[in-house]
Order: sequence, then structure tokens, then C-alpha cells
Amino acid sequence: MLKVEHIGIAVKSLETSIPVYEKLLNTPCYKQEPVASENVVTAFFQTGENKIELLEATAPESAIAKFLEKKGEGIHHIAFDVADIYAEMDRLRSEGFVLLNETPKKGADNKLICFVHPKNTHGVLIEICQEIR
Repeated sequence: MLKVEHIGIAVKSLETSIPVYEKLLNTPCYKQEPVASENVVTAFFQTGENKIELLEATAPESAIAKFLEKKGEGIHHIAFDVADIYAEMDRLRSEGFVLLNETPKKGADNKLICFVHPKNTHGVLIEICQEIR
């Protein structure tokens, strides 16, 4: 894994959360993007080399809606940038990690993504991602 790519934060409303994070981080939201496959809309902030992703559910069956119902707003996942997502998925499987998808999915911000089950990582949902080339 190359670096922390972003930290994902589940929010009830991007409309109310974006201004808070713009003030907190002293930077504008640079992109909002729907991810239909995940039933979410995302908003991204860049702070130096780091990114923050806010996630708002667009459907009650989405993972974010279920997370918000169970845990409330807060950190949802930590994403790590990888050079080769297919090789990293194979490596993680060989190390005994359970992946939540068999093949990479298209995520927000021009990324291929895969999630590692939080039961394997002491309760933290881990996302691995690779820039689509």
C-alpha cells in the first residue's frame, strides 16, 4: 500500500456538511460525484496530500444509510492507494483477509475500489483503490 488515499466520513446531508468541512479545512469542496452502484453522493476535499470524502446515502438500502442508522455520522472507512489493485486483492486474500467484492468496482474520483471486511481489521472498514488509467 502506497499511502492513505482518503478518509471517508458518513454524513446525513452534504448540503449541511460541506460548508462545515470547508470552514474546518479552510479549502473548498473540489468535487461532488454520485456513485450509483453504492447509492451515495460523495464530496471531496484536498488538504495537502490528504483527501477527505463525505458520503451521503441516496437510498435507504445503501451501506451508508445502514451505517448512519446503526452508528450515526462519523468515520466510515480509510482508503489506501495501491499500485495494482488486482495484485493487492490477491495478496490480501492469500493473507486470509475477506474482501467484500470479488473484483474491483468503479468508485468515485476515477478509482477502482475494493473493501476489506472490517471483522478482519479490528472493526475498521478498509478500502483499497487504484487510479483508473
